[in-house]
Amino acid sequence: MVDRIFPDSSRFKRIVRGKIRENLKRYISRGELIARQGKSIVSVPLPQIEIPTFRYGKDEQGGVGQGPGEEGTAIGAQDGEGGAGAGNMPGEHILEVDVTLEELAEILGEELSLPAITPKGNKDIFTVKDRYTGIHRAGPESLRHFKRTYKQALRRQLQLGTYNAGRPIILPAREDRRYRSWKTQKLPESNAVIIYMMDVSGSMGNEQKEIVRIESFWIDTWLRSQYRHIDTRYIIHDAAARVVDSHTFFHVRESGGTKISSAYKLAREVIDKEFPPDQWNIYLLHFSDGDNWGGDDTSMCMELLRNELLPCCNLFCYGQVKSAYGSGQFIKELASGFPEDPKVVLSEINSRDEILGSIKTFLGKGR
Repeated sequence: MVDRIFPDSSRFKRIVRGKIRENLKRYISRGELIARQGKSIVSVPLPQIEIPTFRYGKDEQGGVGQGPGEEGTAIGAQDGEGGAGAGNMPGEHILEVDVTLEELAEILGEELSLPAITPKGNKDIFTVKDRYTGIHRAGPESLRHFKRTYKQALRRQLQLGTYNAGRPIILPAREDRRYRSWKTQKLPESNAVIIYMMDVSGSMGNEQKEIVRIESFWIDTWLRSQYRHIDTRYIIHDAAARVVDSHTFFHVRESGGTKISSAYKLAREVIDKEFPPDQWNIYLLHFSDGDNWGGDDTSMCMELLRNELLPCCNLFCYGQVKSAYGSGQFIKELASGFPEDPKVVLSEINSRDEILGSIKTFLGKGR
């Protein structure tokens, strides 16, 4: 009976994955999965999937053929006015399925054909991990393998002729018990840090910040699937920059001018203080509407990137979010300043529908 369940369960998981891939662009553009995120799982609403369930009736006495009544009396009739009548439109059936963030990252990678990242790290530092590798005759009861134990007990009773098909009771003896065994592996440490930078000047509205929030969530999900240890830092800037927590990063409302170099200088200070480039994979992601204080500050940004940031990072991604108040000039300056640098990846995000393509642009090189 148990064996029959496994194919059905696997088939259902394949259906769920297919539905998620089919609706991935909608999930990303609306950002609905972020609100459904738990500690390590995401609750995904899947339409048009129904799971068969038992429905129990009320525990009531009486029924058809019981109690008083006359011939011709309608069964189940009730007093009172009827409703508006039968409808002719199908209902929408929504099923919420819990999916781990690892599975979500895998689906994203498959859909966008993202290459796996080859991380750098400290090969002299190891992480210890236990992996189940086999079955032993001894072990703690918490690791007892029910299926193997059951099969061994059934095999023994069949060999001894004590198995009764009319009364199929299996009683495992001590020698029938089987336990999972494990092997301790040492894996080299791979560390990564993502430094998110966002323009929060007056020209960046709530819609622009929501686009940044959605894209950052999916980029973070993918990178966490590629590294054993990952850290994040958040920098916001207008004319000045400061390090904040994630909640402040995504919900802050500020105004004022824009001086992008302040964010790049602070990012360099954070790297120097906390993340040695020879031990950390460093990702810099900057989101802005393309406005900057002036040509002198833009020139300083180019110098900071060329001499300070690009030599120590895996990737610098700049996402320019369309704004009614932004000039959109900064991405042009980056394109002309770093026309062939593989570490510099640029993306224009004009609406939520372009978030998926932007993620593909940023992560498609596998750096």
